[in-house]
Amino acid sequence: MERVLLYDTTLRDGMQREGLSLSVGEQLQVALRLSGIGMDVVEAGFPSSNPKDSQLFDLLEREDLGDTRIAAFGMTRRRNTAPGDDPGLRIMVECFAPVATIVGKTWDLHLRKVTKVSREENLAMIGESVAFLLGEGKDVFYDAEHFFDAYAEHPDYALECLRAAHAGGASWLVLCDTNGGTLPEEIARYVREATAALAAAGLATPVAIHCHNDCDLAVANSLAAVRQGARQVQGTINGWGERCGNANLISIAPSLAFKMGFDVLRPGGLEELTMVSHWAAETANLPPDAWAPYVGANAFAHKGGMHVAGMVADPRTFEHIDPALVGNERAMKVSELSGRHVVLARARDAGIDVEADPDLAPRILARIKDLEHTGYHFEVADASFTILLEREAGVHTPVFTLESFRVITERDETGHVVTEATVRLHHEGERLVATAEGNGPVNALDTALRQALAGRVPGIDAISLVNFKVRILDEGHGTDATTRVLIDSTDGTSTWSTMGVGQNLIAASWDALVDSLDYGVRRAAVPSTAGAREG
Repeated sequence: MERVLLYDTTLRDGMQREGLSLSVGEQLQVALRLSGIGMDVVEAGFPSSNPKDSQLFDLLEREDLGDTRIAAFGMTRRRNTAPGDDPGLRIMVECFAPVATIVGKTWDLHLRKVTKVSREENLAMIGESVAFLLGEGKDVFYDAEHFFDAYAEHPDYALECLRAAHAGGASWLVLCDTNGGTLPEEIARYVREATAALAAAGLATPVAIHCHNDCDLAVANSLAAVRQGARQVQGTINGWGERCGNANLISIAPSLAFKMGFDVLRPGGLEELTMVSHWAAETANLPPDAWAPYVGANAFAHKGGMHVAGMVADPRTFEHIDPALVGNERAMKVSELSGRHVVLARARDAGIDVEADPDLAPRILARIKDLEHTGYHFEVADASFTILLEREAGVHTPVFTLESFRVITERDETGHVVTEATVRLHHEGERLVATAEGNGPVNALDTALRQALAGRVPGIDAISLVNFKVRILDEGHGTDATTRVLIDSTDGTSTWSTMGVGQNLIAASWDALVDSLDYGVRRAAVPSTAGAREG
């Protein structure tokens, strides 16, 4: 297969996203992750723009990145300045990075309004800067900033800028849709015309594409450019970048491989895309996008009954690729829209003999519809659904049964608040009573429950709550509204979700808490129990 190079600029363009900031150590880990999947070039930013970037280059120099090359980013020389005297170019020369990517102006608007140089001087700045870096042993990529806006207004001069970079010795001519406002058919036409003009002039320098996402077209535009001969694509992890972001390499890589037949990344690298995407989001303190193409948790999730029936017959009916190709997995979501196939599949996964009771699936579907009408949402609470299946099938054995619980919250005149909970349980024929204080009613109930079961239920100490979310379902009812409580719990290796719904927030929280511990304890005893998300 023909190779298309992938050039990642997360550590420069991606860091321009509003609110996004990574430490030097985190940036280093990003570079290492990208090299691990076989990214061809990782741009590490400006080697001189700030102490953090300088430190990053120092750290990268000590790392073995395999075949991945590091690029330093800079600009063409200043006007009326010799390249060897330009501080920015000098620092790029001194930097260890083998690739020097420099950006230059292409659009008349910028020449008039920003750099205030003539067309001739701009061409000299491009050619001389490229030639200087090449003479210092660098592999030079030339970024033609605002190329598509420039080509639309004055194609002849836009091509002159490319020819100047070629004459200086650039190994790649990068066509940039810097404002992100060009449509795919325009990208395709301009790339086709530009490459044809370069070829007609005997210029063999390959063309790359760099798109921004202001029209939500950066991925489509990048693929359109490849169709017309671009053989390098620049972008970022998860499409991060200034304004609306950059082209998303996480989507582009599998599209190039599976839709267009190009060779990208190293063998096995595509299968790590989901992990890399989620890891990067967590590292940046951003929630992974559940609806992201290819790698989102919902990218291969099926909820409607007809869709699920098709998936059971043949996954190709509603999936464009096998999710395992990008390291993702299929999910059958349970809801009032689900059909018999989902219920039967999930029941089998839970070890329930679905053939023994022909009325089981209709009974479970009816129960789901009733509960979801009251506010339950089982597609986000798999563990609660597993327990529901077991209860309806008559095979659920609870860890304990509740006699009663009581919660008392007191606030003194100084504003200090104390919450006390008492639980009365029955476990293996014994009545257990425990009282505990906590930071709020849920914490107090959790603490009392664990005290009552301490030493009696193996595995309970390993379970901890990692997320607690409350949603008001009928806002018009004010403080009398129905609430939905969702709890995420973990045992250190896997994570599962449980849910409770009711007008009483504490009662709803109790239901979710009990399901969480019940599921986690029994899962520890029988590791194959289904319903958990491997973490």
